[in-house]
Amino acid sequence: MGYRKLNRRTGSREALFRSLVTDLFMYGRIRTTEAKAKELRKLADKMITLAKRGDLHSRRLAARYVRPEAVEGVESQNVLQKLFSEIGPKFAERHGGYTRILKLGPRRGDATEMVYIELVE
Repeated sequence: MGYRKLNRRTGSREALFRSLVTDLFMYGRIRTTEAKAKELRKLADKMITLAKRGDLHSRRLAARYVRPEAVEGVESQNVLQKLFSEIGPKFAERHGGYTRILKLGPRRGDATEMVYIELVE
C-alpha cells in the first residue's frame, strides 16, 4: 500500500491535499486528522524541497499542487511566492523533516485522532 485513499475518489483526494498544503504554507500550522496529516507531510516535504531548489522548473512543478491565489478574508498574499521566497530559504540548511505532527487527542463526535501539523522552526 503506497498511500492512504481516505475513502475518496482520486479527484476529491487531490483537491483535498491541494487545499491542505496551501493552508499549511499560508498559516504555518493547521489542525486535521492524523491520517490526513501523515499523507500531507509527504507532499509538503516535496514542495519545500522544490522551493529549496528555486529554479523555474521547480516553481512550475510546485504550482501544480499549491493554489497560488489567496483565500477570501486573508491578506492577498501569493502562497507560491511565500513558499519560494520565505519557506524554502528558511530550510536551506535542513535535509528533510520540515514538518512536525503534534497529537491532540480524539475528536468528540467520532473519536478520530486529531493532530496539528506545522512547519518546524
